[in-house]
Amino acid sequence: MSDDRQPEQILAIIEQAEKDGQGLPPVHKWHPEYTAEIDMRIARDGRWYYQGTPINRPAMVRLFSTILRREGDRYFLVTPVEKLGIQVEDVPFVAITLELLAEKDEPLLAFTTNVGATVIADARHPLRVETDPESGEPAPYLLVRDNLEALIHRNVFYQLVQSARTESIDGSDWLVVSSRGERFRLGPLEG
Repeated sequence: MSDDRQPEQILAIIEQAEKDGQGLPPVHKWHPEYTAEIDMRIARDGRWYYQGTPINRPAMVRLFSTILRREGDRYFLVTPVEKLGIQVEDVPFVAITLELLAEKDEPLLAFTTNVGATVIADARHPLRVETDPESGEPAPYLLVRDNLEALIHRNVFYQLVQSARTESIDGSDWLVVSSRGERFRLGPLEG
């Protein structure tokens, strides 16, 4: 099933929801029936596409990102009256900057995503690193909100690695970073 609805129509619903509340729309309270699949895709690099064409308006992408919900392995744009399936190649966001901060002498890792959200790594927003079994290449992620993650951009990951310390864990040396009292493993050090 497909839907020919234009992004502008969906934007009007989102903008009204933002006016009715502060910050993010209350997507967790909206439970409409599944409506349709729309030809919208989020590429692994964080670019959004509609009918194969990049969405080049940052404000539009930001607005769509506020009504995104993940259910299992599926992603939907959700409004009070619609639930539209979209495709996501990996995860919907990309962490594009990192600020190394401190709060009461505790390190803070503050990431900013491609949609302008700032997230501090902590117990509610953990970091995880998946390693490709064939290439050995790491794929680092940050939980942004509500089961939605950001892929940490390669340059940002290099910055994170440079700030890491070595720790012995279970008899192996690991690169580890801390933020807001939580410790996150970036990967083992090869002997």
